[in-house]
Amino acid sequence: MKTLVMIATLVAMVLSTQLLNAQNEHKNDAVEKLIEQKERVIDVEKKALKKKVEEINERLFNREITKKEAQQLKETVAKKHALNIENRIAIINNKIELLERNGLENINTEDPKIFIGINTAEENADVLLGLKINTGKEREVKYDIRTTSNVVLAFGLNNAIVEGQSLDNSDYKIAGSRFFEIGWAWKTRVFKNTNFLRVKYGLSYTSNGLKPTDNRYFVQNGNQTLLEEFRVELDKSKFRMDNLVVPVHFEFGSSKVTETENSIRYSTAHSLRLGLGGYAGVNISTRQKLKYKENGDNVKDKIKRDYNTSDLIYGLSGYVGVGDMSFYIKYDLSPIFKNAEIDQNNVSLGLRFDF
Repeated sequence: MKTLVMIATLVAMVLSTQLLNAQNEHKNDAVEKLIEQKERVIDVEKKALKKKVEEINERLFNREITKKEAQQLKETVAKKHALNIENRIAIINNKIELLERNGLENINTEDPKIFIGINTAEENADVLLGLKINTGKEREVKYDIRTTSNVVLAFGLNNAIVEGQSLDNSDYKIAGSRFFEIGWAWKTRVFKNTNFLRVKYGLSYTSNGLKPTDNRYFVQNGNQTLLEEFRVELDKSKFRMDNLVVPVHFEFGSSKVTETENSIRYSTAHSLRLGLGGYAGVNISTRQKLKYKENGDNVKDKIKRDYNTSDLIYGLSGYVGVGDMSFYIKYDLSPIFKNAEIDQNNVSLGLRFDF
């Protein structure tokens, strides 16, 4: 009996010693994790500061802010991230003290996984429904971005080129006939080490409008569409084609290079740009709008039909300008009307903005 008691006592002592050693090992591991976490905090805040300084330098380079404003902004963000480091390190130091005093109970040594808010200094955090979620993966800054994208907006005057007829004798009002375009475009640098040549391509909605002169409107007669005089005085006569097209341009021009240890960026802001190319697409809608008075009543007719217009739209286009704004010209190689005795082709001239 005494022998059994002694064996049980020895076993209990061994188990207690092993358990104590295991707890100490886990405690030491937790402390090491917290120390590593401090190093990561410093690294993350430094990277975030570096990124913001680069953004400020870019704004200064683009003349959006003055040197004095840039210096003030840099001092502000430097102070912010220094305080971030100080506060976050203090939190981790408090965890270490709690761990050493109380052991592993209720001490979280892992990096936070979710950051509530719309911004955080964590480089490896993802956004989900307004929350920043730390995926645990380092997100590298892409060194060289060769393709960018932007909104394209254009508007101006539209008319028709008719064989044997000058624009001075056009069947359409010069000031009243207009075009509009809105779309999304991508721009890709062609060569690896220079940004002189780019390919610009995308998808655009275009609208070409024509306002006939001399109180006329369009009449569809079989496979022919002709202008005829309206029976009463017209307050408005407007013909419109809506298209969906894919424009492609080769864009030439110099650009500014901003190069750091982590990235290289090309900017065409404030630089001369020349784009030459064309477009192709489909006609998605054709309509005519008439406004007039008849028998004392104001009448508005909106007529949507084929009008024998071309289904396939294609043509040449080009632009030249500085920065985001340029002068824009387009010419439809496809005729406005199919089977017409004399071809008419849309020509447009206006302003283009690449935001």
